[in-house]
Amino acid sequence: MRTERPILFSGPMVRAILEGRKTVTRRVIKPRMRSADSQFVLVQRQDGSWSPIHTFDESPMDARGTEHPITCPYGNVGNHLWVRESWQDVHPVQVADGRYSQAGQAGIPGPPGVTYRTIYRADGPYPCVYHSHAHPYRCLQPDPEHASTWEAESGYTGWTPSIHMPRWASRILLEITDVRIERLQDISEEQAIAEGVRSCERDIDPDGNDYSPVELFGGLWVKLNGMDSWSANPWVWVVEFRRITP
Repeated sequence: MRTERPILFSGPMVRAILEGRKTVTRRVIKPRMRSADSQFVLVQRQDGSWSPIHTFDESPMDARGTEHPITCPYGNVGNHLWVRESWQDVHPVQVADGRYSQAGQAGIPGPPGVTYRTIYRADGPYPCVYHSHAHPYRCLQPDPEHASTWEAESGYTGWTPSIHMPRWASRILLEITDVRIERLQDISEEQAIAEGVRSCERDIDPDGNDYSPVELFGGLWVKLNGMDSWSANPWVWVVEFRRITP
């Protein structure tokens, strides 16, 4: 059985994956991660900096010979990643045809004949929800049969953060095709496009300036990781993947 691990993606990146425009992700290497069977080590140089080295390569070491084994927290080639994204569950009868795609089961089970369907923030704005104290708790239209006749203003409304998505609610499964390490700013134009930057171009640059894919990726990275995150040029995991059918 293949190893599966969760991985978080924002709404624009989820859409890019679903549309086949995102096939790689970059994540900052965290030196605290250790592994006895790691494919990589962090080597401390004479200037005090740390550089990741593949174990198949020669490891230039400083006079103290300091090494720090690390392993990619997202897995190795062939392992699977299931995507966590912002989500919620609603009564399926009230879901418009074709609006949502993934069926699931609610955390709170309903009575016989009442099931739920998972909806996703990446698919569009959160719909108007009607709320009752009886099953179903959340409907997209008034449902007098279940005493759901008033619009919810608080309580069980809004999106559930991606970090709280359970495995059963995930609709995207990825297979890792390559794992490597490199400096953040070494990204090529082709790799920037493969990061899916075109899917969030308007969010990064609402004025529509003619920026290169690498510049757009830098803007996205800063937006997600903070003002100094791009200029710091950290070492990153580069994880390439392909989408597979769950």
